[in-house]
Amino acid sequence: MVIKRDIWFSPTQKTRGLHIYLPDSYDYTQERYPVMYFFDGHNLFYDGDATYGTCWGLKDFLDHWDKNMIIVGIECGHEGEERLNEYCPYSVNGGFLGHAKGVGNDTVRWMVEELKEMIDREYRTYPFRECTAVAGSSMGGLMALFAVIRYNQWFSKAACLSSALGFCLPSIYHDVRSCPIDPDTRVYLSWGTREARGVTDHTREDKSSYMSRRNRSIANYLRARGATAQIFCQVGGQHCEADWGKQIQGFMKFLWQS
Repeated sequence: MVIKRDIWFSPTQKTRGLHIYLPDSYDYTQERYPVMYFFDGHNLFYDGDATYGTCWGLKDFLDHWDKNMIIVGIECGHEGEERLNEYCPYSVNGGFLGHAKGVGNDTVRWMVEELKEMIDREYRTYPFRECTAVAGSSMGGLMALFAVIRYNQWFSKAACLSSALGFCLPSIYHDVRSCPIDPDTRVYLSWGTREARGVTDHTREDKSSYMSRRNRSIANYLRARGATAQIFCQVGGQHCEADWGKQIQGFMKFLWQS
């Protein structure tokens, strides 16, 4: 089942929606569950909630998967540039975001200090970092990567799909080199061939494309720190929920069952 509820989002002094998935057995057992936090939570479960009318189909997958867990989908702000600001963890000077001081770091700090505390208090969770993961796509993918690197004491796993890396790559490189990262950390990094500019052959990966090079370099940095990283190039993949949903089985198996 999916529960929709609001929560106070202190970084912007507004409310934000939560889309919380509980296993069907939740009300009939005393079992505890691992938790996975997703950015853009409104795009996960139902087409009617999704920004562009197509969701990931995550509920259908979880209903038939053999590992029960709780999913907490965090809805972003939808007014003006709220999403970009909330999901930008660094100050930006130029690029497609222009000049902005994102509050992404405040967003993740709110997640670990307020949201996670509430979820662990009100639901039967395993609160340990080994049982806590984060995920997202595009700007949400960037946030998931930032969270698992900068807040590694809370998150042990991350799925980072089509992450918006271009405007902040030096900052990501700095963090992955300097932040404490536990060797049990697992990070999934992906992109689609139809997302990379200048690529005309979408039947295979072009390792010279900027998306391939950026994701591979981050994976190498993570491995150098002792973490486990998996990269996946989705042949024919576009920057959309329908294609991200096709990766669910792959990243969930890597993060939770490998």
